[in-house]
Amino acid sequence: QVQLVESGGGLVQPGGSLRLSCAASGISLDAYSILWFRQAPGKEREIISCIGRGDGPAYIPDSVKGRITISKDNAKNTVYLQMNSLKPEDTAVYHCATEFHGFYYCSAYELKDYPYWGQGTQVTVSS
Repeated sequence: QVQLVESGGGLVQPGGSLRLSCAASGISLDAYSILWFRQAPGKEREIISCIGRGDGPAYIPDSVKGRITISKDNAKNTVYLQMNSLKPEDTAVYHCATEFHGFYYCSAYELKDYPYWGQGTQVTVSS
C-alpha cells in the first residue's frame, strides 16, 4: 500500500524559509516521480515542483522559480521541498503525490496523472 506523509509545515514570517518533507512507504521514490502541489482556500490546486524517477530532471514553474528547490534522498525514501523568501501568498496546504508509471520527465504530466497523494501539511506565512 502506497503511503505518503508530508511534514515540515508551520507558521513562518514573510521572507522566512521552510523545508517540507515527503516520506514514502510501499513505493520506491527512486522508481517513480514525485510532484508537489499546493491548494489555498478558494484557489485552484497549483503544481509547484516535481522530480522525475531515478536521475530524472526536476521541474520548477516560473511562479516559484528561484525560491523553491526539490531534492530527494533515496536512502531515506524521502523527497524534500526547500522554500525560501516565503510570501503571504504562499500560504496553503502543501501535498506531495506520486504515480505508478515511473515518469522520467515529470513536467510532461498533470496532477491527474498522480493518483497517490499525502494528507498535506499547512504552511502559513504571516507576520
